Amino acid sequence: MWIEPLIYGFSMGFSLILAIGAQNAFVMKCGLTGTHIFWVCLICATADAILVSVGVSGFYLLVQSVPNLELFARIGGAIFLSIYGCRSFYLSFTKNEVLEPSQQQLGNLSTTLLTCLAFTFLNPHVYLDTVVLLGSVSTKFHENSFYFGLGAVISSFVFFFSLGYGAILLRPVFKHPRSWKILDFIIGLIMLSLAIGLITDLA
Repeated sequence: MWIEPLIYGFSMGFSLILAIGAQNAFVMKCGLTGTHIFWVCLICATADAILVSVGVSGFYLLVQSVPNLELFARIGGAIFLSIYGCRSFYLSFTKNEVLEPSQQQLGNLSTTLLTCLAFTFLNPHVYLDTVVLLGSVSTKFHENSFYFGLGAVISSFVFFFSLGYGAILLRPVFKHPRSWKILDFIIGLIMLSLAIGLITDLA
C-alpha cells in the first residue's frame, strides 16, 4: 500500500526541517524583504528533493563509507556560518532598516541563490538527515520506498514555500527598525551557535 509510506515520508521529512536553522532563517528573511522568494523557496525544496532521492536510491551507503566528507562539510559550514553570523550582528548594531515595499531592493538574484545554496550544501546535517537518515529509513518500505521519498520531497516543497510566503504576514511588524535589529541579532545567534556546534562536535 503506497499511502502509508507516503504519509510516513511526509511526516518524517517535515519534522526534520521544522527546527529553526540557518537555512530556514535565511528563507524567512527573504520572505520578509520580498527578495526573490519564489526562487529561494524553489532552490531549497529542489535541493532537498535531490538529496532525498540520492538517499532513497541507496547512495547513503556510499556517504557513510566516506568519513572525511562530514569533516570537510563541518569545517566549511562552520566558516560560512561564522561569517554570516558576524554580518548579522553588524547589521543589528549599525543599520536602521524599515520595510517599505515601494523602496525594497531585491538585490542580485545570482548572489541570493548562491547564498541559499551555501546554506543548503555547507550544512553537514542536511546530508545526515536527508541522505543517511531518510535513506536508511526508506529501506523498511522495500518496493514502496519511492513513495516514502516522494512524501519527504512533498514536505520540503510545502514547508519552504509556506515559510517564504508566510513570512509576508509579518511585514507590518518589520516596518519598525527595532524589529529588524532584533531579527538580525537572533539570526546572528543562530548562525554562530550552529558554527560552534559544528566545531565542538569534531572533538
